Amino acid sequence: MRILGTIFAGLLGLCFGSFLNVCLSRWPAGESVVKPSSHCRQCGRTLAWWENVPLVSWLALRGRCRSCKSWIGWRYPLVEFSVGALWAIAVWKMMDPREFLDVPSERPPVVVISAFLKLLFYWLLVALAALDLENLWLPDWLTFPGIVLGFALGSFLEYLNEKELKIGLGWEAAALLSLIEILAAAGLILLIRWVYWLVRRREGIGLGDAKLMALLAAWLGLPGALLAFVLGVILGAVAALVALALPTARRSAEGWAAIKLPLGTFLCIGGIVSSLWGSSLLETYYRWAGF
Repeated sequence: MRILGTIFAGLLGLCFGSFLNVCLSRWPAGESVVKPSSHCRQCGRTLAWWENVPLVSWLALRGRCRSCKSWIGWRYPLVEFSVGALWAIAVWKMMDPREFLDVPSERPPVVVISAFLKLLFYWLLVALAALDLENLWLPDWLTFPGIVLGFALGSFLEYLNEKELKIGLGWEAAALLSLIEILAAAGLILLIRWVYWLVRRREGIGLGDAKLMALLAAWLGLPGALLAFVLGVILGAVAALVALALPTARRSAEGWAAIKLPLGTFLCIGGIVSSLWGSSLLETYYRWAGF
């Protein structure tokens, strides 16, 4: 059952990743994601059904349009593979028998809903990562609903735990703590943004990154969001070093300062790692630090 569920989730993720590619191509241009049908962005030819099979079509066409031979781009297979792989990994972890044994008999519907929302969370992170990488854009109409959904899910699950266990400070206090964590995560980015402006008198980090950190805190809690931030900063530093090594950045003294890196993309990657393996990473760190 666990293997079949994982395979199904992976295949479904490929399909949703294919739809996400349509969104990523049309959202920045303000186009509808429903009409017209899938078509080549260069020559406008409507694609046949077999040209829309996730991953397989891109490989069969060798990444080029069948008509005009224009390059389709690496983003298409990467997004499809990412969503498919993330959904498969998430379902594999969710269906761990050791965790299912601890689920009360009246909770399966809640567990299923929570699982579907968690898959939506990964889909959203892949979408934001790709949008920021290609357009340096983290739209509010994706981040704000993500924050609200993560906060509501966490508060509802806390309410169920309190109802069953009859312990703790109450779900109201837990919801308030979650709200404080969300504001603290966003405040960290705003503080860095303000310090950067004081030093260089220019904007260094966009407000979208602050909202993204709030989204991560809503879903992962403040420790998980901070772990995602650390991982994102490390990835950003590596990317910056690679960018500085390019000839175009070395030609002028101001070239390095003008480089714009998609911090949101790195934060999303950090958020995915934190969500899937954050507990193990934090436990390892606590042991190493002697806590």
